[in-house]
Amino acid sequence: MSELTDEEIKSHILFKLHWKKYWGGRHTALESVKKGIPKHLGGRYVDMTKELIKEGLLLSKPTAYGLQISLNPKLREEIIERVERFAKK
Repeated sequence: MSELTDEEIKSHILFKLHWKKYWGGRHTALESVKKGIPKHLGGRYVDMTKELIKEGLLLSKPTAYGLQISLNPKLREEIIERVERFAKK
């Protein structure tokens, strides 16, 4: 199996959050992006999630129990476009 590119990982993260409907006020733990993927890719998934936060596609919410993330509803069209491209692969 070939290694995933950074863009494929980012698209997969967006896909997972969109599938579970984590938009705006509904959020999940940063660590949840690693669920269901091979352990050796977990660190890259967390790194790519942090890049998506910097790009503004994900919103972050620091809490006492860890960083929470959700999809940015203001960029809904762009996120859905990336998710659809990923889903077609």
